[in-house]
Amino acid sequence: MTDIQDMILNTATKIMEDLCTKDVIHAAEQGAWAGDLWNTLAEVGMTTIGIPEESGGAGGSLEDAMAVLRIAGRFSAPIPLAETLMANRLLSLSGLPVSTDPLTVVPVVQNEMIFAKKSSKGWVITGKAGQVPWAEKAKGIVVVANTDEQPIIAFVDSNSCTIKPGINLANEPRNEVVFQDVFVENQLVATVPFSTQTIYNLGALTRVVLMTGSLERILELSVHYSKERSQFGKPIGRFQAIQQQLAVLAGEVSAASIVTDFAVYAFESEYAKEEIMIAKIRVGNAVSTAVPIAHQVHGAIGFTDEYPLHHSTRRLWSWRDEFGTESEWANDLGEMIIENGPEKLWPFICSSKSYSYERTV
Repeated sequence: MTDIQDMILNTATKIMEDLCTKDVIHAAEQGAWAGDLWNTLAEVGMTTIGIPEESGGAGGSLEDAMAVLRIAGRFSAPIPLAETLMANRLLSLSGLPVSTDPLTVVPVVQNEMIFAKKSSKGWVITGKAGQVPWAEKAKGIVVVANTDEQPIIAFVDSNSCTIKPGINLANEPRNEVVFQDVFVENQLVATVPFSTQTIYNLGALTRVVLMTGSLERILELSVHYSKERSQFGKPIGRFQAIQQQLAVLAGEVSAASIVTDFAVYAFESEYAKEEIMIAKIRVGNAVSTAVPIAHQVHGAIGFTDEYPLHHSTRRLWSWRDEFGTESEWANDLGEMIIENGPEKLWPFICSSKSYSYERTV
């Protein structure tokens, strides 16, 4: 880790500690907007990190952006940081202006279609998208739409759309967005220089990173609670049964952390899709094991509003289903392996990939 990366992570952590409190999260789950948290992150460039300065961003790499996002997942930040980083990356790749305002992306469900038609002064967009993250709080929506020729990407004012309410298990907005002949000027539209699979891969990567940060948080809470809570005259963390469960939890978090690091470093390589497949499957499986253990260690207090564990676990249950469940990605991975043939199975499992990887400690 470089000195600059260390400074970025320390700054992000300090902001989260000060402004992403339990009360802020609770208020956001009741519909409030965490404006102080968002504005502070925007002021220091965290909403455009990973975007080149010449494109209007704060500079840095994709790895820097995902490291900040991991911290946001650790603190259950109730803001569309993942969606904004994703949207700004797509805008930058397309040569369109980036934004420090909260953004979201459409579509987020694979095989969902939005359509655009050329008019004399711009483009007209029609269609409907479901389960759009944070649409009701976003100032703009980055839309990838099909045309009679090649797909386009457009920056759409969210006020020009019909946004229907909806939430996920963590009470984060997940909206239906209807585009009814929405007009977009030419300067806010570009041809898409990437595949639609790239969008889905990037979305899955953001969920993997968020989940890993959240898994790290529930491990931290569980270990801390096991040292504080006493039973039969000693901390429960000294009982072998609890120690065994915490060891399993720590193993799942470590596995998720490593596979997530590989997926982040591989994203811009030719191995991006397969590494993201593996990461989404493995981190999803880690959630299945880790969340029950965390709640078992905590007992009843882990389910109360006053204790922060549920902020993480409800998000984990929600995020694991977005941009493809582990079952859907496992099917894709299995189909890819079958198509490649038996002679490529062992090299796929064992061979080293041609991208650099350096674990951040």
